[in-house]
Amino acid sequence: MKIGFCMFLWTTHVEATHEALLRDLKRAGYDGVEIPVFEGVPDDYARLGALLDAIGLQRTAVSAIGDPAMNLISPDATTRAAGVDYMKWAIDCTAALGADTLSGPLHSTLGHFSGEGPTAAELQRSVAAQRAIGDHAAQRGVTIGLEALNRFECYLLNTMDALADHLDRIDHPHIKAMYDTFHANIEEQEPIAAFERNLGHIVHVHISENDRGVPGRGNVPWADTFRAIRGSGYDRWLTIEAFGRGLKDLAAATKVWRDFAESPEAVYRDGIAHIRAGWQAAGTA
Repeated sequence: MKIGFCMFLWTTHVEATHEALLRDLKRAGYDGVEIPVFEGVPDDYARLGALLDAIGLQRTAVSAIGDPAMNLISPDATTRAAGVDYMKWAIDCTAALGADTLSGPLHSTLGHFSGEGPTAAELQRSVAAQRAIGDHAAQRGVTIGLEALNRFECYLLNTMDALADHLDRIDHPHIKAMYDTFHANIEEQEPIAAFERNLGHIVHVHISENDRGVPGRGNVPWADTFRAIRGSGYDRWLTIEAFGRGLKDLAAATKVWRDFAESPEAVYRDGIAHIRAGWQAAGTA
């Protein structure tokens, strides 16, 4: 098991100016960081990867599609093609970064709603788009971790069961799932069972409190969560995802209207202590 921290708390574009912060995350004990992929070119990410190598941080990547003009489930073929092109670019940047996992709600447009639930036609269009994306990801040695989001942020895939059923239809080895404790806390009747039922699809886990603040300070059932994850044999990333008000556009997209912690340092220092303690307790239960 590896512990990571998502850089969304500070930025959607990590660069050399963040070196001091990255080094502090390393000193705090993190194995790696999760790098947002929203702008730039692969060469930018290759340079960032070299910096992370020098610091001793491994990495994963995260992205989202916020523009309806790139909606992967749109009835318009040109719009879907633009979404596939975006994903190919994000995959190329991920590979250049030196990461092998790109996760997020990479199945439909974040915050874009039709006014009803997903249709059979939308799901079928998603299958075709994801297979094309998966083929490109395979060429670059990257696996996509699709994320089930709560109903207030998307409508296509809200639960792990729905996501797993969709992945079975996509049937591509490079299109998998991410489990996020924040979204599961909202949408799943039994969040732990949802993880256990769908373990075979899961390649990435976000550790996120119910208020998206400091893990361990809210009402996510952490003891049961860590016990289930450790007992399952999952040995990939546990990456903390927390949000603040520092980034206006991201705060608006994630509906963050207040601060959830006294400081970013409290999030990453208390957060890693929470994971370590929970993981140790799960091994002795």
